[in-house]
Amino acid sequence: MISSNDFRNGVSIDLDGEAYVVVDFQHVKPGKGSAFVRTKLKNVRTGGVVERTFAAGEKVPKAHLERKQMQYLYNDGDYVFMDNNTYDQMTLTAEQIGPKLKYLKENMDLYILFFKGAILGVDFPPQVELTVTETEPGIKGDTATGGTKPATTETGAIIKVPFFINEGDVVRVNTETGEYIERV
Repeated sequence: MISSNDFRNGVSIDLDGEAYVVVDFQHVKPGKGSAFVRTKLKNVRTGGVVERTFAAGEKVPKAHLERKQMQYLYNDGDYVFMDNNTYDQMTLTAEQIGPKLKYLKENMDLYILFFKGAILGVDFPPQVELTVTETEPGIKGDTATGGTKPATTETGAIIKVPFFINEGDVVRVNTETGEYIERV
């Protein structure tokens, strides 16, 4: 159990059988009445944010989230991952992995988040390096600031890259925004 007075950004709590992370909190002491803690909580599974008020000192169960580093092996309809410590294999569906699936490469190390034995989600690294498999050829005189063109990567993700990027180039991509960062 954790007291509402001990809430800090990033603390995980268990509310109604769901795991939430404290995104924002404010300890309020009104002139009249008892103190309370106003919070914004993010549901770890769905990503939804809710606002909730707790009495000062109210006890809330702490959520024990487990992060396991796992390596992506292959796709056979489902996606097969291997635990780096125990070498146990598990399969995930495209829905469990989420929208960042388009950045998933074989032998990539990821963190999988568990709560009460159930998979909550997959944490991708902030940047990945992908090989460009299809794009229009660069033309002499194209510059880095001259604009962008679409490029298809080895994983099937379509990103906008500068004109000087050619097929076979390795580019670094931000997995949060899907934007080109640099040529590697």
